[in-house]
Amino acid sequence: MGGNANLRPGKGWTIASSICGAMEGLTRALAVELAPLRVNLVAPGVVRTNLWNGMPEADRENYFKALSDTVLVRRIGEAEDIAQTFVYLMKQGYTTGQVLVVDGGAVLI
Repeated sequence: MGGNANLRPGKGWTIASSICGAMEGLTRALAVELAPLRVNLVAPGVVRTNLWNGMPEADRENYFKALSDTVLVRRIGEAEDIAQTFVYLMKQGYTTGQVLVVDGGAVLI
């Protein structure tokens, strides 16, 4: 589990971007080192989870609304979206060393 901060970092994201980039490199290296064991990384964008509960509810909902108006799929991510990605990777036995970005198209805009 990673994130997409390295694909399109924002101001003040130096540490998060570096960590996400390192996790991608680690995923590829582990896929080589541990083969035939498969190693992949799921990199979600903003997802409606308890992670955001530290924000006041009104601020959180305003942030989610603003983000959903800009991402390509026009909605905020849900935990189920990420869970489905893990299920896909578990069922699809021919994928290794890959990063699956699940962010509603956020890194494209």
